[in-house]
Amino acid sequence: MTTDMSAAPAREFKMPDVGEGLTEAEILKWYVQPGDTVTDGQVVCEVETAKAAVELPIPYDGVVRELRFEEGATVDVGVPIITVDAPGAAPAEPAQETGAEDAEQTAAPARTPVLVGYGVAESSTKRRPRRGGPGVPGQSAPAAPEPAPRAEPAPAADRPLAKPPVRKLAKDLGVDLAAIAPSGPDGVITREDVHAAAPAAAQPQTPVNGTAAARPQPEQQPGARETRTPVKGVRKATAAAMVGSAFTAPHVTEFVTVDVTRTVKLVEELKADPELAGLRVGPLLLIARALLVAIRRHPAVNAAWDEANQEIVTKHYVNLGIAAATPRGLIVPNIKDAQDKTLPELAAALAELVSTAREGRTAPGAMQGGTVTITNVGVFGVDTGTPILNPGEAAILAVGTIKPQPWVHKGKVKPRQVTTLALSFDHRLVDGELGSRVLADVAAILEQPKRLITWA
Repeated sequence: MTTDMSAAPAREFKMPDVGEGLTEAEILKWYVQPGDTVTDGQVVCEVETAKAAVELPIPYDGVVRELRFEEGATVDVGVPIITVDAPGAAPAEPAQETGAEDAEQTAAPARTPVLVGYGVAESSTKRRPRRGGPGVPGQSAPAAPEPAPRAEPAPAADRPLAKPPVRKLAKDLGVDLAAIAPSGPDGVITREDVHAAAPAAAQPQTPVNGTAAARPQPEQQPGARETRTPVKGVRKATAAAMVGSAFTAPHVTEFVTVDVTRTVKLVEELKADPELAGLRVGPLLLIARALLVAIRRHPAVNAAWDEANQEIVTKHYVNLGIAAATPRGLIVPNIKDAQDKTLPELAAALAELVSTAREGRTAPGAMQGGTVTITNVGVFGVDTGTPILNPGEAAILAVGTIKPQPWVHKGKVKPRQVTTLALSFDHRLVDGELGSRVLADVAAILEQPKRLITWA
């Protein structure tokens, strides 16, 4: 996996910590090969951690000399994964002389730090001036007043603004970014913009918490009686977390079956609301709002158990987790400070969460710091379940499928839209009375959605 570029100084790009305290990551895919030219901010590989799949951009220009690991290899954080020859640039070492330091600062302005996997902020990054012409990398060339321009897909000013995962999504769906009107801040194209521009036939059919997500099946060898699949990445982390939660927190689960006919009707009305135009509106949005209202009325359910200090930590904010079944396994990204969001803001946050999870691009930070979780098992046609708490949280709400059932309404048996809710909670933090009140409040709001206004 090497190419001879020894004439130019080499830089080693090390496996970064793409989360908080992660120790290793698996290389899923290389996007470059030895001999390829790379530019500052270009995504060179995709890695999977115990949290999520993340694309890694390289922070300098050069030519790939060596890929240190094959796809599928698990690499410790801090270990070099790719070597790049950087013609005309010294290795990434601290400058020893004042003159050299000044020259480096002049040649390479300070870069704005951004989340790994989303490249460099285009508005604040400038290319380092190159020496000589566009000859073979690694060969010196006399300085020229005007170096020959490099071939670029489009001038930087005209290039549509989009994060690397959004560019990849557009490429997969055959969408021309230049033809999209951006809706994001500062003219940035979002995932929703790409989905809206894509032909219906090209849309991915693996929505999360909307319909069942497709899960790759183990490949069966002819004649084999069993198949063994290594446990790693997201699935390994999830298994460890669930075992720890199940045998640490004393779980209690309560159930309630509720008539949600009015909620279903309200969903249809909201879809026509101009303030929610372009947003995905479904029962999950109102269920999330109902849970947030119940937490406001009963804040003690939004807590955590601090074993080391023997304290109950009540959170005055709600980072609302949404359990997402993805092809890589179960993940629980959360909406930060969900209690402060308006209904349109909550709808937008849910859409972004689902879209990001569907594409396997959920950032590790989005799965940290959750305080309470919703898991929508109803998308699989299941009536309800007994969910296991997300580690560090006191409660998780399971939502079953909504379907017509015979129901006594105003003294008569009529077909009504009915679902079953299940609330699991940590009995160290939440006793039967508190758990029952929270669950009853959620049910009451979904039965009479006007309480979203009167109780909020």
